[in-house]
Amino acid sequence: MTPMTPPPAVRAERRAYACFFAALVAVVILCTWGTGFNPFALFAQGDAFWAFFAEDFWPPRMPERAGRLEAILGGILVTLAMAIASATVAAVLAFLTALFASERVSPFPRVAPVVRGLATFVRNIPALVWAFILFSSLGIGTGVGFVALGLSSHAFLVRAFAETMEDMSQDCLESLLAVGATFPQRVVHGILPSCMAGLVSWYLYSLEVNIRASAVVGMVGGGGIGLVLFSYIKSFNYHVAFFIILLIAALVIAVDWVTGRLRKELAQ
Repeated sequence: MTPMTPPPAVRAERRAYACFFAALVAVVILCTWGTGFNPFALFAQGDAFWAFFAEDFWPPRMPERAGRLEAILGGILVTLAMAIASATVAAVLAFLTALFASERVSPFPRVAPVVRGLATFVRNIPALVWAFILFSSLGIGTGVGFVALGLSSHAFLVRAFAETMEDMSQDCLESLLAVGATFPQRVVHGILPSCMAGLVSWYLYSLEVNIRASAVVGMVGGGGIGLVLFSYIKSFNYHVAFFIILLIAALVIAVDWVTGRLRKELAQ
């Protein structure tokens, strides 16, 4: 039997995928050569890494003193509270800002591109960089972590909320506008009911990101469990540090599971 020849559209799609894969491999090789990075060195030096992990990190060990365990659990609670507080405050401020960042909603459409551009600029600066910038002025503490996470979350949510408002149906807003509703009335009776599910879903995603980022921000002076973890690493107490890392991983997994379930409920 003569093998079936794929349709021209299928052959074109396969050629496109092959070209994309070849281009991707070429880019990886070029970047590897340009940076002088040898990926095979990781395999050659893998024994040293596993020996270090087995001797210094494994097994995870709880601190011997009860007061230190309480400090670790307290750091977990501070990290969770800092992430929730920064995401919540950022979400409220981002909603107010997004009202002026969406051209379809803003009472000043010409200002919308400027607001979105500023949000994009701030969003492209990681929370870790904001923590380094704020560290010199605010010092060590949860204030640095709260502001750093809040800035990143606010900029991210402004873009996300604005795009959610852009996708909403205009029928309700046009009806409110036709009966002479003011801008606050259009927000309360039109925008919020139409976009609430999307806004809450983006807020939950921002909360997930903040939980992960708060540990990293804490290591550079943002407080919480990250600062506690860095103190144990700096004192070469790797067994307890690994125990803290497992606690952070468990916290992130639990938050991801809860927020994932909530987002699925909102999507139904």
